[in-house]
Amino acid sequence: MPAMTMTSSAGARDAADTSDAVIRVDTGKVQGRRELHFATLEELLREVDHLAELDRAGRLQQLGNWSLGQTLGHLAAWNNFPFDGYPLKPPPLPIKLILRLSKRRFFRGPMPAGVKIPGIDGGTKAFEPLDTEEGLHRFHRAIDRLRSTPPPLPNPIFGHLSHDEWMTLALRHGELHLSFFKPR
Repeated sequence: MPAMTMTSSAGARDAADTSDAVIRVDTGKVQGRRELHFATLEELLREVDHLAELDRAGRLQQLGNWSLGQTLGHLAAWNNFPFDGYPLKPPPLPIKLILRLSKRRFFRGPMPAGVKIPGIDGGTKAFEPLDTEEGLHRFHRAIDRLRSTPPPLPNPIFGHLSHDEWMTLALRHGELHLSFFKPR
């Protein structure tokens, strides 16, 4: 029987081999997350590369539900959606209008942890298991694409964004998800 990953509310991981079930961390309540703030995509890339080095050395502590590879794949996918299309419908107009009023807060950060997209299994898209190297490769490709080309599609919540706004959104999203990893 495969190992079960159990997670406590503090996010520590213990192995047990009694079931296929996975107990999920409530990411909105995880203690000990790092406070991150990236001013540039280069800062974000340096942090990602550092976390990958720590992971390869077995010195990376995971506080949330996803591995580093999963997290990097998720960030890469969301950076690619405004180029390739979004795999979900936009929120209803009243919700969109309320969220647009919060645009400045999203762009300043931090993004809130534990938020789930209603009606979506798992609360978001693009969080399939990936090893660190594949996630890292996808992430670097997506950031290179974002850096060199303004996305053509509007954001499903905020509408049309400038190239700088897209990059800022990528920074804030990276801060959120990478805050769940720290050196051991």
